Amino acid sequence: MSDSSTDVRKQRRVTRRQPKFAERLIKISRVSKVTKGGKKLSFRAVVVIGDEKGKVGVGVAKADDVVNAFKKAKADGHKNLIELPITKSLSIPHNVVGNYGACKVIMRPSIEGSGVIAGGAVRIVLEVAGVKNVIAKQLGSNNLLNNARASICALQNLTTKSQVAKIRDLN
Repeated sequence: MSDSSTDVRKQRRVTRRQPKFAERLIKISRVSKVTKGGKKLSFRAVVVIGDEKGKVGVGVAKADDVVNAFKKAKADGHKNLIELPITKSLSIPHNVVGNYGACKVIMRPSIEGSGVIAGGAVRIVLEVAGVKNVIAKQLGSNNLLNNARASICALQNLTTKSQVAKIRDLN
């Protein structure tokens, strides 16, 4: 084998590197479908993935075993990635509200060093997104999946000063 062919392989490996994503499991639930032959058991996984630098996504999937459900949910999370603006103090730029189903999530920026003050699925979404200083409150339903999706809706509504200036033609 020549040296040039090994160099090409090394170059391919280097170019294929993708950003490292953190995966956090929100919930695994056992679900069953009643059929003519009896009950068919499967598992549903809810997973949040993010790069802790402003990208985050929620994935949901079902499979016959836990491992495959987790893998499928992770792939679904990659498909649903969103990007959000994060300030220098690792917070969000402004107050925001997100709704999904009967869930309502309110988020407010917080001072540096306060940490993530949130509960349940909202906390996991914010930590995986890379937000370190924020106050969040869940209102309405306490469904984990809907709260995670409501927090994603809230994060999608975030804008920066430059984006608002561009919309208003203030440049």
